[in-house]
Amino acid sequence: MKLKELVEIVGDEPLFETGLLLAGATDPFDLRRQLSRWTGSGHVYQLKRGLYALAPPWRKTVPHPFLVANRLRPGSYVSGLSALAFFDAIPEYVAEVTSVSGGRPELRHTPLGRFSFRHLRAELMFGYRYVELAGDQGAFVATPEKALLDLVHLQPGGDERAYLEELRLNCDVLCLARLEGFAKACDRPKITRAVRRVRSLADDDEEYEAL
Repeated sequence: MKLKELVEIVGDEPLFETGLLLAGATDPFDLRRQLSRWTGSGHVYQLKRGLYALAPPWRKTVPHPFLVANRLRPGSYVSGLSALAFFDAIPEYVAEVTSVSGGRPELRHTPLGRFSFRHLRAELMFGYRYVELAGDQGAFVATPEKALLDLVHLQPGGDERAYLEELRLNCDVLCLARLEGFAKACDRPKITRAVRRVRSLADDDEEYEAL
């Protein structure tokens, strides 16, 4: 296979897997050798074994970081600071994409960015949905409320008022009733304390705006 053929096959795809290219009479050994060459020459990015993206200027679609995160770890969803920033629940830009899954913790450095995966127990893997992204892409992302609770759960001292104040939460984005419902479902004292303090911060903001 020549590079031109590869671009014709996967040019519209933000990411592609070797399985997409193995149809027909393609020689698997020859294909993997070609992919290795293109990766070495900078024409193709290898994100993990079997998962690739075309490098510019050959790509037509820029892969969204959240899509990359989902494909790097199937069964994961984007959460924590990444999801909070995406929904404008915090003001800061977050460069590293954080996801949670039932698998082992991992940090991946790729040509498309840095991606961290945190472990959550199976009973805490809820509160996320499929979100449409730019370029007809999509990914599983925690709701702002669950993203906050995941962050609290995984961050040492995440339930402390000082830490929650540092986040500068946009409480207008958060549904406090949903936050409290999720906290009840999590059934963790740390999360319960954090939600109580978030409610207090939201009440303080309302009092300040009323002045």
